[in-house]
Formats: sequence, structure tokens, C-alpha cells
Amino acid sequence: MNTVVEQVRIREGGLPGSASAARADARARELPRGLGNAVPIFIERASGAILRDIDGNQFIDFASGIAVTSVGASHPRVVRAVQEQAALFTHTCFLVTEYDGYLGVAQRLNRLTPGDHAKKTALFSTGAEAVENAVKIARAHTGRAAVVVLDHAFHGRTLLAGTMTAKYKPYRGAGPAATDIHRAPAPYPYRWPGGAENAAEQSFARLTEMVETQIGAENVAAIVVEPVQGEGGVIVQPPGYLSAIRDYCTRHGIVMIADEIQAGLARTGAMFAVEHDGVIPDLITTAKALAAGLPLAAVTGRAEIMDAIAPGGLGGTYAGNPIACAAAIAALDVIVEEGLVDRARRIEELTRSALADAIAAPHVGEFRGRGAMLALEIVHPGGTRPDAETAAAIVARCHERGLLVLLSGTFGNVIRLLPPLVIDDDLLLEGMGILAEEVRRADELATA
Repeated sequence: MNTVVEQVRIREGGLPGSASAARADARARELPRGLGNAVPIFIERASGAILRDIDGNQFIDFASGIAVTSVGASHPRVVRAVQEQAALFTHTCFLVTEYDGYLGVAQRLNRLTPGDHAKKTALFSTGAEAVENAVKIARAHTGRAAVVVLDHAFHGRTLLAGTMTAKYKPYRGAGPAATDIHRAPAPYPYRWPGGAENAAEQSFARLTEMVETQIGAENVAAIVVEPVQGEGGVIVQPPGYLSAIRDYCTRHGIVMIADEIQAGLARTGAMFAVEHDGVIPDLITTAKALAAGLPLAAVTGRAEIMDAIAPGGLGGTYAGNPIACAAAIAALDVIVEEGLVDRARRIEELTRSALADAIAAPHVGEFRGRGAMLALEIVHPGGTRPDAETAAAIVARCHERGLLVLLSGTFGNVIRLLPPLVIDDDLLLEGMGILAEEVRRADELATA
């Protein structure tokens, strides 16, 4: 069976197709309603930047499994590495018997992450697990408990990571929250009350005021920040903010944790998004794109901090699974050898040009992002009031036409664009053309 999907969009009939629609009853019967769904289709095959569903429709993928398939779906090198490793052994648990794949991933991340200091890496299974372990390491290293996070942040759905996540619904509210998590205002330039030009300085002042008057800097173990807040609406931290956080953490012995789970590994046009600001965090969390679709996550950081946990205190049964490690080594090599950092920058250039007219439309409050992590914030014309209804309508129409884009943002009004970094120019421009048409259509309907 040929598993390669031709890189063309194919759409016929309504959405979902009959075969996918037939699964709806089974889904409702067999799965809990807490599992969300962006598009009601069941996928049969995928490769590159195209997803093929069981009805034969082919969708241009601007979601990448939420920034996971950055090297494209089923990249041949990743597939080959997975097959070869599966034929050797599928699991031993690294905490029982060791294997080279785990070490190989750690070596690559220790080299690729910012800074030339001594580093160490521990592997886990999910992004939330990486975040929780980064906090655990920071607390052990400092002997402190308090953790500072930001408005609009997303760090996961587990107890601690869910508490660190800002948006209450649907991510939090299922019971008592984790303790000693403190939330500071985030510098959201488009919505900052004092103006975008003051967002970095004023929000940092409010963070430090909160720390010094409500917590005590001497009690803070870590400040955790996403260099680009993905689920929050692709909010890029403004110039000067990350470096101010870095300096403050250094002065007070606080661990700076960069959550690069969505923004890292070439997505923003740098290997890690903090590099745009010349900042070197103490710890970096990665996941998503790390293993190109297999569950793998990591915490990488200063060796003396990473060694704060006693033997046996880190790990997990599946953490650093050998098949996932094989996929990660292949994916990281593809990112470097195929120049995907530069490709992300080219995607941004092409997108800004293709969406130029749409960006100027009355419903578009702001177009923002970096590299291949981009977004349109949809608002009611004439102001900044979020327009989640119009954003959802644009997304639904894109889906109907065979383009997968995602809704995000604290107010549910941000259209997020996360195409695979290997997408070819023609397919990228075709997808952006569809999006531009639907944005213009929304404006025409609003003024009709």
C-alpha cells in the first residue's frame, strides 16, 4: 500500500463526509465529552502538509497536530527510524536498562539549546509532564516553593500544569488547585492598557511588585514564561521583557524556565524562541515537535540545577521510550540538515505577503507571530472588542474548503496558523489564499 499522500487539496461534498459522520455515534458512546474536537473528521493517512480522511478528502494542514509535525506528517526519515527501532525493541524502561537513543536525544538537546554552559537533559512523555518536572527541579534546587506564571499562559492540563494555565474554562475548575502558584499580568501588547510600547516595562514592573509585596523574592523558586504564548493567542513577548525577567531571576537566585513546548525547535525562525531576544534560560521544556508525532518531552538546563533531584526522583515508566527517541533523533537531524529554521522565516515572509489585504480588513485587529507560528486576532470593526463568533465562522469555512486552521486565544477569537515547516510554497500560498478569501467574506457579510 502506498502511504504517501499527494500534496494536493481535495474537497467534495459536505463536512464531515458520510464515513466520518458515521463515527459520530460511536464517538459519543465510547468517549467522554471532555475530549474536544476541532474538526469532525477521521484521518486515514497523512504525509507532508496534507491529511487524508476516510472519505477521501485531503486537507491542507495549518495545524500540524498543534505544532507537532513540524517536519511534516510521516517524514520518511522519521518513519524509517521508528520501523528500525521497533524491530529491535519497543521498551525496556530507561530506569531499568539503558539504551543509546535516550542518550542521543539528550546530547542533541544539550547542544541545540541556548548557552555554552554545561547542560543536562531528562526525558519525559508529555509537555505537561515536562513542565511539572521543571518546576520540581527548580524547587529542589532553590529550596523554595513559589512559582510565578503569566496571564494567558498555557502549560498543560494536569493538576500543577493546569493550575499554571491561565484560562479557567475548559482547562481548570475540576477541583482544588495546586498551591503556591502566582499569576502576574502578561505583556499582551495589542491589549495592554498603557499601549503596546509600554507593555514590557509596565507588565514587568507589576510582576516585580507582586513578587516583592505578596510573595517575597526569596521565596520564589521559578518564573515560568512562554516566549510566544501559543494557546493564549500567539502572543509574542515584547522586546526587553524576557531579558528583564532573566536579569531579575539572576539577581534573586530564581530559576528562569522557558516553556518552549510549542514555540521551540525551529517553529519561530530560531531553534528556540528565546534566541530572538538573546536570552539564556536556566531550564527549557520541549515536547510537541521533538519526536514528530510520538510522545516525548524534555527538560534541558544547567547541569547544577538539573542535578538537584536525587537518583530515582526523575523519570517514568515510558519516559524516553526507545521508539520515541529514535523518532526524535531523526526529527532533530531533519530540522538541522534541511534548514528548517530558515524555512520558518521564509514561511513568515510568504504569509505576510499573501495575507496583506486580509490583514487590513476591518475584522482583523492584529496579525502577529514569528516564523511559522502566526495568528490573526479577530475583533469587532472599529475597536479591539474580541469577535469570537466571526473567528469561528472563518475557521469553519476554511475547514469546509479543505484548510485546517485552529482557534485559540483567551477570548476564543484568534486564528492560529502552524503549518509544517516542510510545506511547499504553492501549497502554503493556496492555503493562505483560502484564509484571505474567508476573512474578506466575513467582512462583506458584516457590512451587507
